Order: sequence, then structure tokens, then C-alpha cells
Amino acid sequence: MMRIGIVLGSTRPNRKGPQVAQWVLDTASQRGDAEFELIDLRDHPLPHLDEPAPPMFGPSVHEATRAWAERIAPFDGFVLVTPEYNGGVPGVLKNAIDHLCAEWADKAVGFVSYGVSGGARAVVQLRTVCGTLGMADVSYQVAISVLTDFENHTTFTPRDHHVAALHKTLDQVVAWSAALAPLRTGAATALVDS
Repeated sequence: MMRIGIVLGSTRPNRKGPQVAQWVLDTASQRGDAEFELIDLRDHPLPHLDEPAPPMFGPSVHEATRAWAERIAPFDGFVLVTPEYNGGVPGVLKNAIDHLCAEWADKAVGFVSYGVSGGARAVVQLRTVCGTLGMADVSYQVAISVLTDFENHTTFTPRDHHVAALHKTLDQVVAWSAALAPLRTGAATALVDS
């Protein structure tokens, strides 16, 4: 069965992300077509990228980066839950992505974003970053407005169209993760043979 990581891409105090990420996990866990697990970046503090060599050249010399790589590597695909900060990706999420390379490659990725404009501009940037790392970004996404989709601006209240969009996103992430499995197996075999 495919394993999909749901990455919560904000670490700010009073963040809205945990409600959104928990909704994604709760909804996904009812499906039965993959195993879903929440990965909160608060649980994986990484320094601002301080690697002496790019991640593409092999294992890190830093324990925190190696632990992060071990956390990410087993997953077949991801859903990135991201806010939009000042028209872009949160620095902590970009930093976490930049710490790794091979662990992201040949895996599907979908997006659930939130912000004043639904987080759309953050997703545009993430599509470019993820594509550069060899990830396959799915076309469906969920866009949540912090102005209209949070009761009293505090409690997330998903609407029917959010649920439908999430299921379409998850359908694609699971299907693409399965389709990309031979590439991941081939990469692992190549590493063992070298």
C-alpha cells in the first residue's frame, strides 16, 4: 500500500495549519487506498540550510538533516499543507525541502493551501521547486481562504467543494505515487548496484 506524508509547512505560533492538516489526515484516513501520516515541521527543526555540499551529492554531515531524510524517505508521495506568506512559500517549508534531494525524487505531490487568496501563489512557487526536484505535481489542489473559510477567523470550516477538491487531489496523489513506484525501485536498485 502506498504511504503518503502530509507535511504541515508552517511553524508559527497561533498557526491555522494544524486544523487544515488534521482535516486532510482525517479525510484521507477514511479512504483505504493508502496509508497517510502527518509530518509537522515543528517536530523537525532544521537550521537555515547549512550543508557544506548540495544534498544531491549524498548524505549530510549533520544529524538533523539525516534524521529529516530518514523521516521523508519511506513515503511514496506527499500532500504539502502550506500557508501563503507575503505572496510566497513559508521559509521553513522551503528550507525543509531544500535540505533533501533524493528523498523527494520520483514521488507525487499535491497541495492544500490557505491564505487571503487561498494560498495560490505559494502553490505556484512550490510546483516549480518540486518539479526541479523530480517530483510529479498533480493538477488538482485545495485552496482555502482565511477570510471566508474560518469561522470567526479561528475555526476551519471546510465546505463541500473543499472536500470534493481534496478527494480529487488525493486520488491523483495516490494514483501517481503508484505509477511512479517503478522509478523509485529502479533508483534504489541503481544505488545498491553502484
